[in-house]
Amino acid sequence: MLAIARAILHTNLRLEPVAALGFAGDTVRAARRHDLPPEFLAAVLLQESAYDPRALSSAGAIGIGQFTPGTAADNGVDPFDPDDSIAGAGALIGGYVAAYRGRYADPYAAALAAYNAGPGAVAEYRGVPPYAETRAYVADIADRQARLYSYEK
Repeated sequence: MLAIARAILHTNLRLEPVAALGFAGDTVRAARRHDLPPEFLAAVLLQESAYDPRALSSAGAIGIGQFTPGTAADNGVDPFDPDDSIAGAGALIGGYVAAYRGRYADPYAAALAAYNAGPGAVAEYRGVPPYAETRAYVADIADRQARLYSYEK
């Protein structure tokens, strides 16, 4: 959990240490609840928003988990609530990983692709779609996850 808090503080210089520690704890709980490595979920949220609860993308995605209003409503997530956004991201990504386990060689990459490009694109291409943005997203999160382990020292 401390490694995740360190990564959050390193990535988002506006957060207070106590907030980073709280977000790290929420991330670990959400990851464990949905059978995900905590560093994996943390890497996604670092990539999505740098754990900025006020993040708003040009596409209208909101909060730490960067939920669009429709996806948030479909999943019962309040994207403006940091705790709910982290829990919702864990549930959604964990659901994708569970659904893709045994169907694709790398269910984590497929789950990331679904989170980025939508589950329809993953189904259509039977895995990570050939979109440059989605492939870069998957690679960037793998890199972030690997770098998280360096914060454990």
